[in-house]
Amino acid sequence: MQLSTTVCALATPPGEGGIAVIRVSGPDAYAIVEKVFVPIHQNKKVADAKGYTALFGHFVLRGQTMDETVALFYRAPHSYTGEDVIELSVHGGTVMADSLLEALYLAGAVPAAPGEFTRRALVNGRISLTQAEAVMEIISAGGRQGAALASAALDGALAKKIAGIQATLQSLYAHLAAWIDYPEEDVPELLPDELTMTLEEAKGELDKLIAGYGAGAILRHGVDCVLCGRPNVGKSTLLNLLAGFERAIVTPVAGTTRDVVEQAVMLGDVRLNLFDTAGVRDVGEKGDAIEAEGIRRSWKKLDEAGLVLAVFDADAGLGPDDLSVAEKCQGRPAIAILNKQDLVADDDRLRTMEETLAPYFKKVLCLSAKDSASLPKLSAAVSDLLGTGQVDTGAAALCSARQLRAATAARDALAQAIRSQQEEGLGPDAAGVCMADALAALAELTGEDATEATIDEVFSTFCVGK
Repeated sequence: MQLSTTVCALATPPGEGGIAVIRVSGPDAYAIVEKVFVPIHQNKKVADAKGYTALFGHFVLRGQTMDETVALFYRAPHSYTGEDVIELSVHGGTVMADSLLEALYLAGAVPAAPGEFTRRALVNGRISLTQAEAVMEIISAGGRQGAALASAALDGALAKKIAGIQATLQSLYAHLAAWIDYPEEDVPELLPDELTMTLEEAKGELDKLIAGYGAGAILRHGVDCVLCGRPNVGKSTLLNLLAGFERAIVTPVAGTTRDVVEQAVMLGDVRLNLFDTAGVRDVGEKGDAIEAEGIRRSWKKLDEAGLVLAVFDADAGLGPDDLSVAEKCQGRPAIAILNKQDLVADDDRLRTMEETLAPYFKKVLCLSAKDSASLPKLSAAVSDLLGTGQVDTGAAALCSARQLRAATAARDALAQAIRSQQEEGLGPDAAGVCMADALAALAELTGEDATEATIDEVFSTFCVGK
């Protein structure tokens, strides 16, 4: 990326829409836009436009007037990228957007790479690396809670939390280094209990961040959720209830669903990437080959799922195929759903089925997949199982696998420092070496010491125009 160039890109989704916005950023942004944008008032000039102002006019391509245009001006350093930025809005649709981009290319701009505007903001000190990652998290968030988490990161919640941990460790490290390196000076001795307590407090803060990563990731991106069970227990009916429309075919014929049916739905604050699988049963060696392949895919999806909703027919009772499903779900994030509760009059029978399934599942629910009143109960169970209900969306949170790796490395270094003092009987200099490793990992997390490869990793997920 060369900051000497001026780049441009479509900042709104391609295709039909009310408007299309083209963003231009770089040292020659004003000079380039002046070649293609003509204000409606002849006494107005692009070069004279102040920051946070707008002009109405039209753009031209090869001397031909093309479309009405609104230009919004941002002067460096008070812009998203920290450079001169101009955003040009034309009528939505591919023709005018492509024509405006062509005019800008002819005037000297070059196409922006994916994430280049945000990367320029990072290089120019407008945002930190953790804030840059939060930008894409906001764009891709699957729900309001996930967007709130990403917004907190963009506001600097994570950076502030890590900065506090760094300040504590740096102060401790400096004290320890001075005491070790300058014994002739009157440096107060660092008491072992004080050293260990400070290390444990810092490690505890990192433990909280790491523990909250999984639930936060689910709120931002959703979770792959498999509906499984033997034929005709109501999996497709449950899928249709969650989707709010007839997504899957429902018939009394066993084996109706023969392949995996996919549908994304919102259940409370959690996006479920639902996979309705073929009913699992023993079809025998001479059974339907297509159904057998569907069952194989069902088991494969169950192995990959982040959440399993195993459906059982409460009216028919539990059979060998049901117990096979239950055994497959043991140890997984799985909820057993006793469907068709409305058809069962004997509460003792339901309790017996619940007790039979309880050893295999985190939770067992009784409900009717035909009744929308079942949704709040299911939503609460999913939220509790995945831990999403306990997430503070305004607090600091790790929002990428890269951040998780760095935080884990820092936490592990501090754990080793504590062990060196409490279990291994080593001197405080051993703890100092571990603290240096922890500080290096935290500096990589925030981007202070991030390599070019790390930055490339962050921006590899970005879309063009952001």
